[in-house]
Amino acid sequence: MHRTWQKRVPFQSDKNYVPLLKCLTECDKGKELEVVNVEAGYHAKRRLTQLGLFPGTKIIKKQSAPWNGPVEIIVRGTSLVIGRGLAAKIMVLCHDHCST
Repeated sequence: MHRTWQKRVPFQSDKNYVPLLKCLTECDKGKELEVVNVEAGYHAKRRLTQLGLFPGTKIIKKQSAPWNGPVEIIVRGTSLVIGRGLAAKIMVLCHDHCST
């Protein structure tokens, strides 16, 4: 199945609504996030897609290991541990927002 890797930002009725796009490593643990884009090479994108991590997927950041260790996330009820370098390339939409 072919999926396009485009940045999608949901429409909000509030004119001052600005969604937060962050890399996965910057987000707080325990929050539900939505994958927007993966800024990695072909093979990394392909592997993450096989694991169920593609744009539009809802994930939860479970924990982050100290001293630049791996990041644990929950994808569709399955716990995955990915390296911090790859996690930094996953752009997510935080449901927190900034008002301008």
